Amino acid sequence: MSWGSRRAFALVSPDVLNRVLGAWLWTRAVRAGGRLVIAIDGKAVRGAKSKGGKAPHLVAALAHGIGAVLGQVAADEKSNEIPAVRDLLKAFASLAPAVITIDAMHTQHDTAQVILGRGADYVMTVKANMPTLHKQLKELPWAAVPAVSAVSTDHGRRARRTIKAVLAPSWIEFDGAAQVARLRRTVMKNGKKTVEVVCLITSDREADPATLAAWVRGHREIENRLHWVRDVTYLEDKSLVRMGNAPRVMASLRLAISLLRLDGHANIAAAHRHHARDPQRTLKLLQAA
Repeated sequence: MSWGSRRAFALVSPDVLNRVLGAWLWTRAVRAGGRLVIAIDGKAVRGAKSKGGKAPHLVAALAHGIGAVLGQVAADEKSNEIPAVRDLLKAFASLAPAVITIDAMHTQHDTAQVILGRGADYVMTVKANMPTLHKQLKELPWAAVPAVSAVSTDHGRRARRTIKAVLAPSWIEFDGAAQVARLRRTVMKNGKKTVEVVCLITSDREADPATLAAWVRGHREIENRLHWVRDVTYLEDKSLVRMGNAPRVMASLRLAISLLRLDGHANIAAAHRHHARDPQRTLKLLQAA
């Protein structure tokens, strides 16, 4: 990047840029049809560390299946992801009738309230950071609950997911809780077997166990289809752009990933090569967006 470009990007407001891009991508994703299921997770831009050793930390919302980023905010330098997630959720005027998937760090009453207040449902993983709720869910009589199983294979890995779900007992005090579930993952890879059991809580009363399992599995897309691409294809963690707002502006512009996903491209590196061969292709892509 030229010195002039760095200076120009350093003067751009990343918050405004993220709001504009997010609103536009939301409109495109809604047009794709069906109920939006949105994964929210954070990522540090390690190459853009400040002199104090602090890297910008960005929290993004990605539509399952579509692969488009619908919004992104930066965590405050003196804080962490938890309030940033709530700020991102509050940036949406309405999320109805979307479903938000989120990892155990964000299984918080306040976050649940924000999601419900935006008209959406949540699916949250419950671990030891919510010790009382975790203990209550583990001790439910799961042996008496029928199970639903599914098997998937990819890259030499065979995974069986077995899920059991019941209506949330009235004594479970968590905002909006409608169902609770127990998900067991058994993975075989290179002759090695690993087993993980997690508990879930959701505000969606209608989702069947298979749907809940699919939503939890789909949450991994934000790592595989966004964070990994930004690191490997865009070399984000090796970027040395550090001046002013430039690192966050560059991160926002990397949401070109979303534009390519919405255009039907599965391989982002190949899509870049395709458009680089003829600048008119990029212009047509932008005009058709």
